[in-house]
Amino acid sequence: MASVAGAFLSVLSALLLLSVWTQNPAVAGNPHSCDAPLASALPLSSFSSSSELSGSHGPGFARLNRRDGAGGWTPLVSNKYQWLQIDLGERMEVTAVATQGGYGSSDWVTSYLLMFSDGGRNWKQYRQEENIKGFPGNTNADSVVHYRLQPPFEARFLRFLPSAWSPKGRIGMRVEVYGCAYRSEVVYFDGQSVLLHRFDKESVSPIRDTIALKFKTRQSNGIILYRAGPHGNNFTLELIKGKLVFVLNPGNAPVPPTDAPMNLTLGSLLDDQHWHSLLLDILGVHVTLTLDKHTYHFHAKESSYMDLNFEISYGGIPTPQGALRFSSKNFHGCLENLYYNGVDIIELAKKHNAEILTMGNVSFSCPQPEIVPVTFLSARSHLDLPGSPGEDRISVSFQFQTWNKAGQLLSSEFWHGSGSFVLFLKDGKLKLSLFQPGQSSRTITAGAGLHDGQWHSVSFSVNSSHVSVAVDGEAAGQPLGTMLIVSGGAYHFGGCPNSSAGRGCESLLGALQGCLRLISISRRAVDLISVQQGALGSFSDLQIDSCGIVDRCLPSYCEHGSDCSQSWDTFSCDCQGTGYTGATCHSSVYEQSCEAHKYSGSPSGPYYIDADGSGPLGPCLVYCNMTGTLTSIRLTYHLGNLVSKCQDPSGHLILNRFSYLNPQALSGWPPVYGDCAFQFWGKSRCHLSHTCLSDGTPLSWWVGRTNETHSYWGGSLPGAHKCTCGLEGNCTDSQYHCNCDADRNEWNSDTTVLAHKEHLPVPGLVMPGTSRPHSAAAHVLGPLLCQGDKSFWNSASFNTETSYLHFPTFHGELTADVSFFFKTTVSSGVFMENLGITDFIRIELHAPSEVTLSFDVGNGPCEVSVQSATPFSDGRWHRVRAERNVKGASLQWTSCARSARPLATRSLQLNSQLFVGGTASRQKGFVGCMRALQLNGIFLDLEGRATVTPGVEPGCAGHCSSYGHLCHNGGRCRERHRGIACDCAFSAYDGPFCSQEISAYFETGSSMTYNFQEHYTLSKNTSSLTASSLQKDITFSRETITLSFQTTGTPSSLLYVSSFYEEYLSVILAKNGSLQIRYKLDSHQEPDAFNFDFKNMADGHLHQLKINRKEAVVSVEVNQSAKREVILSSGTEFNAVKSLVLGKVLGKWKKGFFPQSCWITSVMSQMLEAGEPLLPARSDSGVIGGVIAVVIFILLCVVAIGLHAYQQRKLPQKSESKVSANEEC
Repeated sequence: MASVAGAFLSVLSALLLLSVWTQNPAVAGNPHSCDAPLASALPLSSFSSSSELSGSHGPGFARLNRRDGAGGWTPLVSNKYQWLQIDLGERMEVTAVATQGGYGSSDWVTSYLLMFSDGGRNWKQYRQEENIKGFPGNTNADSVVHYRLQPPFEARFLRFLPSAWSPKGRIGMRVEVYGCAYRSEVVYFDGQSVLLHRFDKESVSPIRDTIALKFKTRQSNGIILYRAGPHGNNFTLELIKGKLVFVLNPGNAPVPPTDAPMNLTLGSLLDDQHWHSLLLDILGVHVTLTLDKHTYHFHAKESSYMDLNFEISYGGIPTPQGALRFSSKNFHGCLENLYYNGVDIIELAKKHNAEILTMGNVSFSCPQPEIVPVTFLSARSHLDLPGSPGEDRISVSFQFQTWNKAGQLLSSEFWHGSGSFVLFLKDGKLKLSLFQPGQSSRTITAGAGLHDGQWHSVSFSVNSSHVSVAVDGEAAGQPLGTMLIVSGGAYHFGGCPNSSAGRGCESLLGALQGCLRLISISRRAVDLISVQQGALGSFSDLQIDSCGIVDRCLPSYCEHGSDCSQSWDTFSCDCQGTGYTGATCHSSVYEQSCEAHKYSGSPSGPYYIDADGSGPLGPCLVYCNMTGTLTSIRLTYHLGNLVSKCQDPSGHLILNRFSYLNPQALSGWPPVYGDCAFQFWGKSRCHLSHTCLSDGTPLSWWVGRTNETHSYWGGSLPGAHKCTCGLEGNCTDSQYHCNCDADRNEWNSDTTVLAHKEHLPVPGLVMPGTSRPHSAAAHVLGPLLCQGDKSFWNSASFNTETSYLHFPTFHGELTADVSFFFKTTVSSGVFMENLGITDFIRIELHAPSEVTLSFDVGNGPCEVSVQSATPFSDGRWHRVRAERNVKGASLQWTSCARSARPLATRSLQLNSQLFVGGTASRQKGFVGCMRALQLNGIFLDLEGRATVTPGVEPGCAGHCSSYGHLCHNGGRCRERHRGIACDCAFSAYDGPFCSQEISAYFETGSSMTYNFQEHYTLSKNTSSLTASSLQKDITFSRETITLSFQTTGTPSSLLYVSSFYEEYLSVILAKNGSLQIRYKLDSHQEPDAFNFDFKNMADGHLHQLKINRKEAVVSVEVNQSAKREVILSSGTEFNAVKSLVLGKVLGKWKKGFFPQSCWITSVMSQMLEAGEPLLPARSDSGVIGGVIAVVIFILLCVVAIGLHAYQQRKLPQKSESKVSANEEC
């Protein structure tokens, strides 16, 4: 029944909303039925223009396809200040326009702006979505170019402003306007009036409330509508600083948490005296607002907030008694086509319907204020106006609006060069500087934050004794003393004209880009229409009778919560603290998996990963374990041990929520990994934690990734309602499928592994309460563990130029980013291509050392390229990242800096399939391998598509050429299907990249011996004599030894290498902690002994030692800084190396030294930084030891010795300690 009722309510709501829209003529425009020609039947008087070349080139000849007169309109002078105007007689809905050049001429317009107005003043430019440059025009005189307007608009007056025209002719236009009649009901509020709608709650009890209207005002503040509830709760829709704000007041209802929004801000610059459409839709606690085609959603949290009375006030808030006392915030302007649930409120008010109460002066026509704004389009814009010279007082006032922090507003010179003043904006503050010959300048500052896009009023006055500047009614001033002030003859608004040099125009800064209005000089208003007609003053690069300010942060193109700021020409995004970068904060600064961190050479440790890259999900902090064959990821929730002791007789269920650092991010990355699992432990006593009733009804369950519920446990399939013991058949009580269901007065436990990654992570767990006393339950959710990476190594091999993979159309309308790896041996080829009707995007290897991103968004092809000093065709992996957004494009390969260029803010329209590895023409295809292809945060399955595509093979072999350098310290790279493995058998290091020091801890009397002669194995045909000769005939003329140690014990033997010929090498710490090295390379001579007094090296700190011998020259380096070189006299060859001893000396040399307790702190600190637990040191005398971190011999038989060293580490020998530790060196 609930579902049937819900379906009925949904249908009823849809019908109600449909009725509202169909009854509202303000939004009923249908572009398919509203396309009648509107201009062709108009009289000649409906056409006007800025000028005309002759009587036969007048505006009345500008009808489409007409040949009378000279065949169209042509102005006297062809420049950007010319216009053609059409008066439609009344407001009409305009859906399309068409243009044509002058008949049989070389005169046509190649681009133009379209302006519209209700009263022939205060024009507004029509801007197609994302297109502020205007409309494309004609390429010849006779063809017709149609342009459908999306969205359409309503207006009486239209103006065409040519911005470019035929290079071989003049401006020439014939035009047509298409649309239909528009029905309008308007009401005007003077700021002291209200319409109160009281409807009958018996006859009207809507499931859904819908209010549709249009508004127009030049006041930045005012309440448009208000509705109250019975508990003091209410909501308002009001203008605040030119923005529409929906404010919800809960009244006496419970206040929601602090993070719950109580208001919603929409739009900007809404006080522009132009119509704006608004639709408010309320369904339960869900509120939807649509302002000028942009939709916003609001959730009221509590249903009591939207429990509202049956009355709505429009234009303000009346007092409870209905007295005519109104708030100063009441609306001052016009409302049009006001509908409540399909009811025409204005029509009811006209008919004095009893439901409508009119309070104050309400009229049903909308006045057209005669305010003429002017737009300063660039830093070169200027307006020169005459003044009244010779007056002893100067006064100027005006209003301005801008986004720029700096720019010049006004300057003028006093009479006969006796001084000057400049009024300008700097750092958003208004400054006035006065200059007089022979005196220092005076500066007054007023206002702050004046670059906020709001209208600000400025008044400036100066006389011989005082100067003052007021901004928005707040004045600042200072006395002048005896300064002579006499007004000059000209005032320069904005910048200075080119001919003004030496004529008193001070240009400290460029003109302030913005709008001015209500200019007054010496308390006389300036007629800007006379300026436009050339009858007053002069100007350049202005747009008169229109304010062209645009909010470039609405809608905001800044992504991932970044802040948008703007100037007149552009906007910028502040990416700080978001984890993203780029012009629009689109690209993540984090890698997308642990695998990516691993193959950048990073060790195990905590990292942020962003599984969907530029997608909507944010980064997440995880622990990456790089040591296994597959990288693994571990994430732990905030609350680790959930314990509940229940004595609830009602047996209510208990919900436990698990908190993560970024729960939204977690929902994105489990699918990227190969396997994921949560480990869950549950313990119960008595009947606390039953998971099921006897009939199988689940009592406990857990919540999945999308808030769905699951009652399966362990390795069972979804819906099985079993724990691990139930699957294995070893539960405590065989009649149950979980141990926790057994009725035992003892602790039982269930351990389960949740491994269906499409359901992970686990945000919550539900446990049953109990009516039994002394019951308890403990539930522990272990970390989420994932391993492998399905995307990083997902690859395909393209064998021919005609082979390619195809995928669905790439949707990157406003922002498109592409990332992939490639390797090849060819010099060129297309990596990917996607086409539209005219738009396209393509990334290709353009030349052996050049990668190119090219695209077209309707304004001509653009290209960005990066070059490498070495060819890309080297058979190694290279990474390419490309991004195109509304601000520019960038391209980056493995190590090259980005290259970017500015672009128009038009969307990329594509409709073909996405071709990967080739093109639609099957030419210039890429030959080689591609992997890890990602578009806008989504990985494409190259391997899956390659398995069913001829000419393309899944996978790609050969990674060591690119990643072999990650194998350090002699480790050898081994190829794997997905990546590489470093074989550390030939290295004295360990770890995934042979970079972890192998260390030992030595107690007193312990040692470790490597016997090198065991590398020589006997074959069946080799005599013992031959084997002996093999052992003793190896001769070395050079070796390199590196080691790290830490100790406080002296004397100590660090290293001893012996031979079959009584030759040896020893490294010793003397009693005073100094380093001593002994070489005996001739059994018949005394050894060479060298003392190195670098410092006391038994100070408990880690020291690094490197010994390099080449014949008789031995160089010693300590801690990578102190160096010394010595010459041997005992010989140049080390013959028949026998063994290496760490920790003490054996054999005929009778002095041995035993190091004290030592730690290899470098290895330990790396563990701590990586987040791994520090395990206690072992005390086995055969293995433990901490002085030798690395020992590497570069010998003729390095392969055999390295292999044996690796084997010996696994099977250490026990120590022998027969030598006294008290003997000195």
